[in-house]
Amino acid sequence: MDSKERFSNRVDTYVKYRPTYPQESIDYLYNAIGLRPESEIADIGAGTGIFSKLLIERGSRVIAVEPNQAMRDAAVDMLVDEPGFRVVSGSAEATGLADSSVDFIVCAQAFHWFDRQAAQAEFRRILKPGGKAILIWNSRLTHGTPFREGYDKLLHTFGTDYEKVGHKNISSETIRAFFKDGEMGEARFTNSQSFDFAGLSGRLLSSSYSPTPGHPNFEPMMAELRNLYEANQQDGLVSFDYETEVFWGEV
Repeated sequence: MDSKERFSNRVDTYVKYRPTYPQESIDYLYNAIGLRPESEIADIGAGTGIFSKLLIERGSRVIAVEPNQAMRDAAVDMLVDEPGFRVVSGSAEATGLADSSVDFIVCAQAFHWFDRQAAQAEFRRILKPGGKAILIWNSRLTHGTPFREGYDKLLHTFGTDYEKVGHKNISSETIRAFFKDGEMGEARFTNSQSFDFAGLSGRLLSSSYSPTPGHPNFEPMMAELRNLYEANQQDGLVSFDYETEVFWGEV
């Protein structure tokens, strides 16, 4: 499947069940990396606008670059009344933005879908001199509790292409090579969501490698999810835990 169309039928669950990013991580962008309220920021692979919203709330001007129309529409629905926000149809490899036009680039939960060589050239073109790119993931924790390990096993068992497309496939060396030598900074923060079974189901179905109704893996996957939930819930909730990873520097 074309990576730019993978989420077309999952926008509703993506909006409802994907996590936002911890306040500490946004503070880090502004206090340590240098984002400012007056910054012009390109949010590339902006999706439904989850990260754009956090930057808009800080007063920055955001251009959301997103190739998927359904996701662009969701971002517009959420942020249409924000004067500092605009959305364009474009990709990491061909943003459609002018040369040297943005102070910063952010890529939240998106970089692993890019053609990295083409994106690197495009980022260099649109960044102002001294501008920086910031790569961010809410990286789901897969070890340390029975629920984390059971959920990851479920994805390996029933997911359509989970092992191929996860961002964990990108090595630290690959990320480091995207930036100028010796230029990459990094930071990590804790993040989590709490779900009842309906929320947990929605979170699972927001993932592009999760089979949808009608697929032979769908019913057994949902039955196993119910078993996992019942074995691990406390007061009706399970904790869905992440490490928010931030990598940044000049490209």
